[in-house]
Amino acid sequence: MSGDHTNRPVHGTAAGDAYVALPPTAVDATASGPTRLIVAWPGFDPPRTASALATAIPMTGVPVWRVYLDLPGRSPGGLGSGAILETESIEAYGAALENAVRRLPDALAQIRRDLDVPDGPVGLAGFSAGAAAALLAVAHGAVPVSTAALVAPVVAPARAARAVEKRSGSERAWSERAVALADRLDLGALAADIAGRDVPVLLVGGAKDRVVPAREITALRDELRRHGGQAESTTFRMGHALAAEPGTEPRPPITEAVRVDGVLTDWFRDRLATLTPAAAEAAQAAPAGGPAEANGDTQPMERRHGSWSSGAGNVPDARTGAGLGHGL
Repeated sequence: MSGDHTNRPVHGTAAGDAYVALPPTAVDATASGPTRLIVAWPGFDPPRTASALATAIPMTGVPVWRVYLDLPGRSPGGLGSGAILETESIEAYGAALENAVRRLPDALAQIRRDLDVPDGPVGLAGFSAGAAAALLAVAHGAVPVSTAALVAPVVAPARAARAVEKRSGSERAWSERAVALADRLDLGALAADIAGRDVPVLLVGGAKDRVVPAREITALRDELRRHGGQAESTTFRMGHALAAEPGTEPRPPITEAVRVDGVLTDWFRDRLATLTPAAAEAAQAAPAGGPAEANGDTQPMERRHGSWSSGAGNVPDARTGAGLGHGL
């Protein structure tokens, strides 16, 4: 483990996987409950590593530790590429998700020791495969979870593969074991288990996403609600990736990542934080209405009367640092 526990990122390894932990440096809010850290996983597509995801969506305005944890193993290729049609790739995907969930309790215990963070529920976040791992962890009750925010979770690996088949004109070469694995990781089939954990869930999709179409995100939201779950969703005008290729090293965040970061920051602040008295007074004195959208490339979400919907808003906040990256 390396780093300064006060205001610098901490780098370490937990249960065999590398992590980057960003300290709670928000100046206008404090943690309001027992949750003192968020665990976030990257995907098989950019950003593909903990450090790359930490730069893309640092959630600086959230006053708890944000811990970005590598998925076990490495992807032979992105989920939007022809690699997913091979048995090796889907088995690597399945192993990464199931091992991430299996290792989470041990990883979390080690991270708590490294950061001197007390026991308590955690927030979960993730992108693509990492978002699917987070929902799988909720479904299995791997650890106590207070809330979760997922960006483009792979709802059904089989449907992602079918989309690649249509685009490429190729056919899957999955073994029977690979088919069974993909079925086991279908989040729609696990909706009752996820909803039964009573964890508030935010699902973020991309209108231009060819790996996880926006309709799958809204369908999963509706299925979670049908089973009594607390689920909200929003759609951005973006594709699947949250970083440029190859997505393995920290790079300045792209426009889509900045806006997604703002939405996740707001989600976790609403549930895990309380404004300082000075910040609360300033918020009450501020004129009504949110900031204007910087351009038309994405469609972020704004909060209206306690719920979430598509609309304008969410740019980096100069007071809290929300949407700004760390030097990793």
